[in-house]
Amino acid sequence: MIKEGCPGSKEIRSPSPEEITCYWCDFRNEIWTDEVDTVCKGCGKSITREIGTTCIQWCPAARECVGTEKYERLMKAVRK
Repeated sequence: MIKEGCPGSKEIRSPSPEEITCYWCDFRNEIWTDEVDTVCKGCGKSITREIGTTCIQWCPAARECVGTEKYERLMKAVRK
């Protein structure tokens, strides 16, 4: 039996593309919903998207639900 996880982690477990506008050059870049930062294809600078409160911050099963690599990467960004 496969665990489906909670609805709150769907965006992390099944990412989709979004657009983020570069702060420096206004170039529109693609970023995935499970990513925190990317390199701007217009100017080459690192850009980040705002991460709101997510279930990984309080759920005791978060690491198992989204996977260790994603959990650690996202928690590192949340702590900044």
